Amino acid sequence: MILFDMISYSVPLMLASIGALFSEYAGVLALFLDGLISLSAFFTYAFTLGTGNAFLGVMISSILSVLITMGFSLLIEKFRANQFIAAIALNLLFSALPSCFSFLLFGTRGVLASDSFVFNPQNVKLLALLTALILITAALIFLAKSRPGLYIRITGSDSLVLEQNGVDPRYMRIFSWGLAAFYASFAGSFLAMRISSFVPNISSGRGWMALAAVFLGKKKPLRIVAAVLIFCCADFFSAYLQNILPDMPSSFFISFPYLIILILVLFN
Repeated sequence: MILFDMISYSVPLMLASIGALFSEYAGVLALFLDGLISLSAFFTYAFTLGTGNAFLGVMISSILSVLITMGFSLLIEKFRANQFIAAIALNLLFSALPSCFSFLLFGTRGVLASDSFVFNPQNVKLLALLTALILITAALIFLAKSRPGLYIRITGSDSLVLEQNGVDPRYMRIFSWGLAAFYASFAGSFLAMRISSFVPNISSGRGWMALAAVFLGKKKPLRIVAAVLIFCCADFFSAYLQNILPDMPSSFFISFPYLIILILVLFN
């Protein structure tokens, strides 16, 4: 049971990490993931209430997240903006939008909860695991077997090869950000559904942890999944350590997963 809970707990980070992998291959690392996870979680809450259907809420959240991200990516490519600075700016924007929309739609910038947004925790865990299995398998097949997947894999390292074959690397970079947004949107949706509410800054740094997982995994999907499981084990068990070591400051337990990441990065 604990193993099932731990693996299901890792699903949002796992999905965000696979999304980050697409952008890493394309040479335009998706530094906006942390903000986008929170934004998509808000979209899921708002559109579930608006439509009265959780499936529609998740789908609309996913579509909006992809369209917004690809729209900004198109502008960045069109005006040849610095990808790194633009991605950081997007993260700040995506992080701020939930607060603005929350105040406009619900009159508060705090926690959002409703009787129309309540889910069975076990059902959410099972759905998250099945969705992650499908999406991660699809990502592996796409990158290894499809022509667009091959194009994305060489965009960041050999873009001249694409140009010589009549493929514009700019479109591959835009596409990679769209894929990153698609996977991150499901991460945000499952975070909101898991606690049956929307909480400001619900991503809690998972977007940055996803980027660290890609770095530690050296762009190998299975190694990335292993890195994610290590991070989530540290995060999951830090909650239990509070009961065993009640005299330790709570800030230590909050920072424990990030301490593990730092150690792994230093010795990678």
